[in-house]
Amino acid sequence: MPAVFALATQVVGNPVVATFAAFGSFAMLLLADFGGTLTERLAAQASLVAIGCVLIAIATLVSRNPWVATVAMFVVGFLVLFAGVVSSALAAASTSILLSFILPVATPAGPDAIPDRLLGWLLAGVVSLPAVTLLWPAPRSEPLRDAAAEACRRLSARLTAEAADWHGEDTGDVDEPVARANAAVAELRATFLATPYQPSGLTMATRAIVRLVDEVVWLSVILDNSAATRHRPRADPTVRKVKTAAAVLLDHAGKALSLREPPQDSLQDHLDDFARARREMEAMAIADVELPGDGRTAEDLVSSMTPSFRAQELSFAVMAIADNVASATAAEQRAWWQKLLGRQPRGLAGPIASAQERALAHIEPHSVWLRNSLRGGIALGGAVLVADLSGAEHSFWIVLGALSVLRSNALSTGQSVVRGLVGTTIGFVVGGALVLVLGTNPVLLWVLLPVAIMVAGIAPAVSFTAGQAGFTVALVILFNIIGPAGWQVGLVRIEDVAIGCAVSLVVGALFWPRGAAGALRRALAEAYADCAAYLRTAAESGAAVDGSAEEVGTARLRAAAAAHRLDDAFREYLTERGNKRLSLAQVASLLTGVAGLRLTAEAVSDLWAGAGSARIDTPRAQLELIVTTERVTNWFAAMAQAMTGAGTVPRAFPQDGPSAIRLVEALSQDLESASAPDASVKAQTVRLGWTSDHMDAARRLQDLVEQPARAAAD
Repeated sequence: MPAVFALATQVVGNPVVATFAAFGSFAMLLLADFGGTLTERLAAQASLVAIGCVLIAIATLVSRNPWVATVAMFVVGFLVLFAGVVSSALAAASTSILLSFILPVATPAGPDAIPDRLLGWLLAGVVSLPAVTLLWPAPRSEPLRDAAAEACRRLSARLTAEAADWHGEDTGDVDEPVARANAAVAELRATFLATPYQPSGLTMATRAIVRLVDEVVWLSVILDNSAATRHRPRADPTVRKVKTAAAVLLDHAGKALSLREPPQDSLQDHLDDFARARREMEAMAIADVELPGDGRTAEDLVSSMTPSFRAQELSFAVMAIADNVASATAAEQRAWWQKLLGRQPRGLAGPIASAQERALAHIEPHSVWLRNSLRGGIALGGAVLVADLSGAEHSFWIVLGALSVLRSNALSTGQSVVRGLVGTTIGFVVGGALVLVLGTNPVLLWVLLPVAIMVAGIAPAVSFTAGQAGFTVALVILFNIIGPAGWQVGLVRIEDVAIGCAVSLVVGALFWPRGAAGALRRALAEAYADCAAYLRTAAESGAAVDGSAEEVGTARLRAAAAAHRLDDAFREYLTERGNKRLSLAQVASLLTGVAGLRLTAEAVSDLWAGAGSARIDTPRAQLELIVTTERVTNWFAAMAQAMTGAGTVPRAFPQDGPSAIRLVEALSQDLESASAPDASVKAQTVRLGWTSDHMDAARRLQDLVEQPARAAAD
């Protein structure tokens, strides 16, 4: 920054060029931090320069009319902030992009000023490329990725050992791989909760890895439940094959996540092997099922289907993990321009990888991202209007003040206002003292400038107050080089920042003042309600002869959208300042519950999707399934309402083993008068039995989330 500033002031000799070069360097090298390979970082840096040039030209053209400038600032502010939900590259550079519009729009000038402003910005852009390339390029460090890879490998070892034990092989102590897997899963969750993930700084690959946390924890819960009911039933080679393929797939997924030892073979090949093993197991379960009669009771039938259900249940969790790993690796292989535009990876379809689905998921009143984007646009637009009407000398400081302290609720904004003003005042005192002691001697100021810039870059890591102080000292020195004005420059900055802070405080108080905690409760409630509705729709529509696949698809999209909004609300909750009345462990349990409920619904939906015309009419069994489904899903709906302040969280239902038996007995009565082919009867029996088992798995989730839900509701 000092180098390009010296070039602009001493060689070009233009204060406008110097100002835009200085702030452009600050924006590109301190406010933006792109990830990926060096080539990808350089491409993103060049894109930032190009976007800034366009915005500088537009901002200059509208800067003379206060009302047009206000509207333009609101539109640009909202679009830039909201675009982060689609493109992580744009999200990571949102402050830099906004600065390229704020600086020219808040300093009114005619079209003839555009060339000088663009020249300053381009000088900063040209210098930023070798700076990013040569000056300490950031090494790649992803602690969550490493922890997820280790958890996958440990769960693979646990599954291998337990599969051998379940099938009567003596493989030694099973407790050791179980303990190692549990420790790895606990370490993964702890790493996630300790990592300060900014909602605006997540790449598509990182988002996929973040989703792995809940899925890995849910798989661990499934394995714990299976171990609690461990027995040695009749050996089924297809069940063993599914578990073995699942272990291989998990191990390969862990290697695919590893940055140190990437696998040589394809993850897709293992996915295909696993899918084939699961289909064989399902076909064998249908072919071998023995219907009640001739001495066989309903209890015998339920017991005989337990091993295949356990294998099918864990297969969906493993498949979800592998799909997210595939999404992460495919996202990393995209070209830089695809990452910038938020393009989904080739070959991946559906809401998990689709930028369009992510954007649509947040066009909803309770979306934290939508609220923050609107709040930011309104605050920045209001700051531009106040700056224009006040006639402040350096009016862009008003807008920068509004941008720097705006947070997700009025209380946090108020705290930021105090810290921002205190930091600015400290910076004014320090900078003013330097100017008084040293005078406006340009040589001494030039010597101090690199040190001041370095301190301004490091200080935000100490605290927000220190960051404001360091930035103010740098600006006092900078503007005294451009036009010596002494300590008064700092005093003007305090006044302007105070105005900008006041704008943010008013906007924070008027627009969604409750902040991230309230938004997180709302997002959790919506996610549970929509996932429960998805499970209910999948079960009831699947078991019906005339079930609608369209209804199931709509429910799936709603559940996925709610899960996306919950992800962003949780990350906003993590980054918001202030005490958190709900512990992160309790929130993590609730997030795992959402993942488990949605994966259960996915499993039921997939189970009946292959039924087609083979469904037969079993009214008694269908009614029994509907009763069980409504009972379980209504519990989650009531819990969701309690978290929004309507009612109380109900007590978890006790284990209801007879429900599956009642279903089989009702099915037996239906089959007495059925004239369907034997294959269809067996298929219907297995699907109904497995659906009942999935409902029992959803019921067990109540034990996991009841107490955290009560804490959230309180």
